Amino acid sequence: MEYQRLGLSTLEVSKLCLGTMTWGDQNTQADAFEQLDYAIAQGINFIDTAEMYPVPPQSSTQGETERIIGNYLKQRGNRDNLVIATKVAAPGVKGDPLRPNMALDWRNIHQAVEESLTRLQIDTIDLYQVHWPERNTNYFGQFMYEHDEDEHATPILDTLEALSELVKQGKIRYIGISNETPWGFMKYLKLAEKHELPRVVSIQNPYSLLNRSFEMGNSEISLREEVPLLPYSPMAFGALSGKYLNNQAPADARMTLSPRFTRYTSTPMAIEATQAYVDLAREFNLSPAQMALAFVQSRKFVGSTIIGASKLEQLKENIASQELVLSGELQTRIDELSALYRFPCP
Repeated sequence: MEYQRLGLSTLEVSKLCLGTMTWGDQNTQADAFEQLDYAIAQGINFIDTAEMYPVPPQSSTQGETERIIGNYLKQRGNRDNLVIATKVAAPGVKGDPLRPNMALDWRNIHQAVEESLTRLQIDTIDLYQVHWPERNTNYFGQFMYEHDEDEHATPILDTLEALSELVKQGKIRYIGISNETPWGFMKYLKLAEKHELPRVVSIQNPYSLLNRSFEMGNSEISLREEVPLLPYSPMAFGALSGKYLNNQAPADARMTLSPRFTRYTSTPMAIEATQAYVDLAREFNLSPAQMALAFVQSRKFVGSTIIGASKLEQLKENIASQELVLSGELQTRIDELSALYRFPCP
């Protein structure tokens, strides 16, 4: 396993990061422990979660993923060997609210951190991320931005000041953002510089063969400002494995169980693009899943690729993708398909 420093932080993270959003719903604690044991044995030291997990969010399971990780850390006694990342939720996403007012302000962020620390059974969160913007903007598959003159969102400066206090208190080490636009990305950086507040060290956005929108604006910021991407959904919720093609709906697959996650399978272009990438992988005698992951890992702006799996066999295949290096010919063919299928799944 390869390791690198995460941006301008002191965190040394593995090339692959273990995502956890199914634990506590689709996966049991026993499943999660099995995945963690295997991933760590393979050299993964970076674990990503969120206060709202598991997904889909609901009050009956909210926070269960962090509790499972906390139980694991307590049982195995290996907290000091791992980098733990979690996130604070914001308003605007369907599901039961975590708090009466989920604004990204001092009170809500401090409450969220305390509750995450309790569930995780740790004293300090290594990387604390804003899960999505509070303001009205385009994320989670929304392509076009629609401006709202009357919106009232917590200013980003207020959010940064709340996070800064938690860094000073030692409850979080570094901060990151997620599902951000280029405007928001630069706003966090400029405000931190102007007011001498903690600088974000990472950005976690979707990125895959079906969604290369990060390249249009955020990638330049990422490289020039040394704030790497932590790409999530690098396999487009499993769609790039090909298992949903030809109207297949595996009984225990994520998008079969959660129909709300259809952005990677619901349009003709998404289906055509997926089929094209799967066919390309098979032409080169590669696993479609491993080709998709190897492509993401090959990007210069990527810090650590977040992989998730509901089955141990899937996790093993995903981790093995780190050994695959795409040939120049294959990379050219991928770029040709990307030009043909522009942003099929933003």
